[in-house]
Amino acid sequence: MSRCFALARKGLGSTYPNPLVGSVIVHENTIIGEGWHQKAGEPHAEVNAIAGVKDKSLLQFSTLYVNLEPCNHFGKTPPCSDLIVKHKIPRVVIGCVDSFKEVNGSGIEKLRSNGVEVILGVLEKESRALNKRFFTFHQKKRPYIILKWAQSQDGFLAPLPESRDEQVPVFLSSRKAQIQVHQWRAEEQAILVGAQTVIDDNPALTTRWVAGKNPIPIILDPKNRIPITAKVLQSATDYLHLTKKTLSIDHQVSPEETLSKSMQHLYKQNIHSVIVEGGAKTLTHFITHELWDEARIFTAKKDLHHGIKSPEIEGDIQSIFSDKSEDYRLIKKRRKQG
Repeated sequence: MSRCFALARKGLGSTYPNPLVGSVIVHENTIIGEGWHQKAGEPHAEVNAIAGVKDKSLLQFSTLYVNLEPCNHFGKTPPCSDLIVKHKIPRVVIGCVDSFKEVNGSGIEKLRSNGVEVILGVLEKESRALNKRFFTFHQKKRPYIILKWAQSQDGFLAPLPESRDEQVPVFLSSRKAQIQVHQWRAEEQAILVGAQTVIDDNPALTTRWVAGKNPIPIILDPKNRIPITAKVLQSATDYLHLTKKTLSIDHQVSPEETLSKSMQHLYKQNIHSVIVEGGAKTLTHFITHELWDEARIFTAKKDLHHGIKSPEIEGDIQSIFSDKSEDYRLIKKRRKQG
């Protein structure tokens, strides 16, 4: 199952809106086939694993491992449950049930009704964590939300706009940290900033420093303030500009209602994950209304002395990493549940 996880992670950033799935086929304690879901619309992990088995006659004496319940419906590809039954694979080990309404136990039922032995719940917690984006989307009806920012060690995000000479991003973190951020962008389906960040920094919001697909830019701009010449509007082939008109708001609303309508809109647009990169007001709104799942905070070993204050956030610390050579500290937090 751990090997299934490793295979599944290879698809991170390219399978949306589908989940991350890896599959391994074992015969007499030897892996004879393995695969992962690489891109939405392309073959699923089980299909690729079966295709990788050279001697198909061995399948009827083998065990198939997969971190998520095999699908049992016709989407862009046929049901994996049918393929498993067709090849008479006698035993399937599954990490966790797929809560998507088109599956949700029906794949397991199909296998068992055809005489397949199904073992369920192997590394279940880890299986669910692997597909936290997919499960959050289907269960909470919103994207999985990651907050990210960099701050000075004295608690500022950036200098005040009036003290700046250029309309460019202010980088507090090192180049190594910035490359890490671009890798994170490549892993998520979308990236969100507020209107003020676009006005002050004119960011591109791309993955230009790593290999990977650019996330879909989302600009939270209820008052429609950003200029049409903004770099993000000119360079992106696909973007979401969340204005009052887009969100069907015809009156003055609170930040909480604006965020709520924004998340409803992203859900309808099938956005499974979003990394929020500011600015301060936007980040604070997400935090205040507990609309976040993870926070990733870089603290640079430098002082600004004055400027835009960093958000304050509480949560369970997942990890703390210090890079002395690059002079920054990274803290990852998870929102407390309950």
